[in-house]
Amino acid sequence: MNTNTNIRAKLLISCLDRPGIVSTVSTFLHQYKANIVQSDQYSTDPSGGMFFMRIEFDLFEDSYEFNIVRQAFSEIASSFDMDWSMELASRRKKMAIFVSKEDHCLLELLWKWRAGELMVDIPLVISNHINLKDDVEAYGIPFFHIPVNKANKEEAEREAISMLHKYDVDFIVLARYMQILSPDFVGTFPKKVINIHHSFLPAFIGANPYAKAFERGVKLIGATAHYVTNDLDEGPIIEQDILRVNHRYTTEQLRVAGRNVERIALSRAVTWHANDQIIVHGNKTVIF
Repeated sequence: MNTNTNIRAKLLISCLDRPGIVSTVSTFLHQYKANIVQSDQYSTDPSGGMFFMRIEFDLFEDSYEFNIVRQAFSEIASSFDMDWSMELASRRKKMAIFVSKEDHCLLELLWKWRAGELMVDIPLVISNHINLKDDVEAYGIPFFHIPVNKANKEEAEREAISMLHKYDVDFIVLARYMQILSPDFVGTFPKKVINIHHSFLPAFIGANPYAKAFERGVKLIGATAHYVTNDLDEGPIIEQDILRVNHRYTTEQLRVAGRNVERIALSRAVTWHANDQIIVHGNKTVIF
């Protein structure tokens, strides 16, 4: 076969585990002349647990169109009561970035995007401060300043939501955006807002984690990337990373080391989300 005519697609599935799921899905793809190039699966318990699956497959120009295959799969999904998604691998998700004053996570994402390591489009960056406007616009990305205070918070969120809809954004990354999002905002983008928390959750929830870590004399510091829910800092964890420290580290040295860990954990989480490698189930994630 001429690989130049391949159309790569990705299928994510979650449902109650029972016999015949893998066979049925494989048979379906075979009927539509698809070639499975990668398949991963996981069951919490083969006897009535939850089943998760991710498949990458190729369609060919001389067989069936992608939209026909996706529409036909809905019958299979209904028969197993699946939560599922099927996307073209070539479709680049539109990622909005929210940021405040700290630039390390923002610049990490922008650098990876420009280097071609993060396969997304970034139609806009929104900030409640003006500080990083020049940095963002140097990458040719529109920067929007939406100030937030106690008096205008609801109005500011409505403005941000309107802009996200205008740019048809697929998901949002909070790159050290130091505002708590309202339930209305979170409910508008369920499982589509990724936050980086500047500590190894569930330890040191809230503000000033490095001061708290210093006071406790910790030997490890970390960062946690997670989906945002209405429970502060308790959404499904996507990625965590740690760095060993010792008694010689000051609060500021802990903060500097922590920024390095934050960049790594966030960029991994964003990459996995952009590549359709994550399935959210309850307050946990399955990552293939």
